[in-house]
Amino acid sequence: MKARTGSAAWWGPPRKFAEQQQERRVSWLELFYDLVYVIAISRITHQLAQHISVDYFIGYAFLFILIFWGWLNGSMHHDMHGNEGLRTRLMTLWQMIIIAALAVVIGQSPEKGYFNITIVLMVMQLFVTYMWWSVGFYDKSHRRYNKPYTIFYLIAFALMGLSLMLPGKWLKLIVPVVILCNYAPPFVAHIMLRRNSTDLKLSSSMFERLGLFAIIIFGEVVLGVVNGVSKMEELDFTAWLNFALAIAIVFTLWWIFFTLVAQMEVKSGFLSATLLELLYIPTLISLSLIAVSFTSFFEIHHEIPLQKLGYAVATYLTSISLMMGLLVFHERLPGLKRPVSISLLVTASLFFISTQIHLPFSRQLYLAGVLVILVLEIIYLNALYYGMRNRQEGG
Repeated sequence: MKARTGSAAWWGPPRKFAEQQQERRVSWLELFYDLVYVIAISRITHQLAQHISVDYFIGYAFLFILIFWGWLNGSMHHDMHGNEGLRTRLMTLWQMIIIAALAVVIGQSPEKGYFNITIVLMVMQLFVTYMWWSVGFYDKSHRRYNKPYTIFYLIAFALMGLSLMLPGKWLKLIVPVVILCNYAPPFVAHIMLRRNSTDLKLSSSMFERLGLFAIIIFGEVVLGVVNGVSKMEELDFTAWLNFALAIAIVFTLWWIFFTLVAQMEVKSGFLSATLLELLYIPTLISLSLIAVSFTSFFEIHHEIPLQKLGYAVATYLTSISLMMGLLVFHERLPGLKRPVSISLLVTASLFFISTQIHLPFSRQLYLAGVLVILVLEIIYLNALYYGMRNRQEGG
């Protein structure tokens, strides 16, 4: 009996759903896992920077959503069922190998690339399906909740294989259905859990993982600035001024996100947790688009980056505004959430409208204008916070 117990501890079967840890630190293995996914996102972002078009962006967004789905499933599985055993490490390693393979095939020619990318995504789809199904193998009480994951994920797998046999025009129909199948199971499982008086919620460690993933994407934005400025023929005073303005813009975007989102707590309940996870998709895509914009922003013959940057910043601020409704603000400042959300929406609308007017600004003046608007937004948010806090303390 002792030998079997020792063997089980060494192998490390999945932690049972009922044994959730309230407070858990993010492990080094999880950080390594995140890095491999960011490499794949960096690869598709680099491809988007080389092919700036609406159709290519749609393809990029679909691929980003599927990559994020793989990362989210692996992260959630580790958060709910991971441990220090060998099984957890091997499961993480195998998924890292799959994503690294995806990063390899992304740079291939369109003829070979689509087929190879689809095959790798099918491997990832099958692995994620097994990952959730196998939990029920060790924990019998969890089997009934695995069924929606297994069924929907296998349907998505079959649709991916079918897409290889159909003309390219069918992708516009198949890919959205695949995405729907991949993101639907948690909602179905939630209904089943509610019947059992159990509710899913986002753990503090998983919320931290989302923030860490975002900060790595911010690194891609900084890299976009570096790549864009390095393309300039001469690094004169104007070039360094543009560099400083661009980096300052990245910092203001970071300030807004990590002050308003990362330092708060998520409302309890499945719906708040899931909606917050989904809102990270447009937030991260907009950051990636900002990185792409900066890559070609300083090329004089390029007009598209001006529009892309405006749309991306507007989407970014809108996503954060929507997140406000899913977060718990400081208990002493309950009235802060609404004005903050409205202010972000107004600023996002300003950026969106500015992209429609096509004002004859130089790139340097445009960067300065973007920075001024974002700095004014930060000043206003600070004034709201300290003004409300002083009124609370004075009252």
